[in-house]
Amino acid sequence: MVIKVFIASSSGSTAIKKQQQDIMGFLTVNKIDFEECDIVTSEDNRKWMRENVPEDFRPTTGVPLPPQIFNEEQYCGNYEAFFDAREEHAVYAFLGLTAPPGSKEAEALARQEQQ
Repeated sequence: MVIKVFIASSSGSTAIKKQQQDIMGFLTVNKIDFEECDIVTSEDNRKWMRENVPEDFRPTTGVPLPPQIFNEEQYCGNYEAFFDAREEHAVYAFLGLTAPPGSKEAEALARQEQQ
């Protein structure tokens, strides 16, 4: 399974740049393999991202903006959803991955199973 992070390499938005860096930094530090898909340099990436963000998760006006996260073809969410998952120690579940043993997420799941 490959996590795909759709980004804009030359975004004029500081917020978007920080969000992209936050996601990719977290994935790198936690040794989660991912593919960076730039929607600025690839029309195919831009088209694919826009077509594959589910209708329920699209903005009411305009098009979905990066960063957007997918596990292969499965939509995971945008930055806000990623941030919420990180705060709840549920990033691996958010990404559709199994949490590694000893991680906060794995420990939380083990405690839930014991209850």
